[in-house]
Amino acid sequence: MTEIVLMSDPKVAAVSVQECGERLVDVRRGCSLLVDERKWQDSAGAFAHLREGVLDRLLQAQAQLPQGIQLLFVEGYRPPSLQRRYFDGYAAQLRAEHPEWAAEQVRSAASRYVSPPEIAPHSAGAAVDVSLADGDGLELDMGTRMNATPEESAGACYTQADNISDEARTHRDILGTALTAAGLVNYPTEWWHWSYGDRYWALRTGAATAHYGPREID
Repeated sequence: MTEIVLMSDPKVAAVSVQECGERLVDVRRGCSLLVDERKWQDSAGAFAHLREGVLDRLLQAQAQLPQGIQLLFVEGYRPPSLQRRYFDGYAAQLRAEHPEWAAEQVRSAASRYVSPPEIAPHSAGAAVDVSLADGDGLELDMGTRMNATPEESAGACYTQADNISDEARTHRDILGTALTAAGLVNYPTEWWHWSYGDRYWALRTGAATAHYGPREID
């Protein structure tokens, strides 16, 4: 497997951001994306927002999918305070399970599953957690549930994991082909996490700067 650059890698934080000021838009309004209901308890609707450029690329990817398959949007924007809570909570769990680990090892391991808040693509409105569904809106087999940790899935949450079924591999390949063609990049420890315009995207694609930095929703 190709070496994976984690979100905690200093190379990611070293990427500069030239904020373009593009607005966050609600994907539930005026577009054809299927939005999953598992995040709708967020009464403010923050989860359903993305930068305009990211949404445009998702719709491009949607148009490239085979007939009878559609994108299933689960989560986009995540407020910085919520990102901090997720990261700190998972890091605390890892510290409890591995008291022998140094602080940097905990941070690195935590970043396989939750991005450090200061560089988090979700908090920039640049990342989306997305799956595939059939024509009736039923989620396809992707090998693990979305947001499965490396521990619970025995690493099957990694995009190129080999401990998944042939059917799940086919579905991941379909998802990846469409999203990559639309200009998004995947975080290799999470098959569902794709982004455009953030620091991780810039590092992976060789862009001089990131377009989007963390922000609060209007």
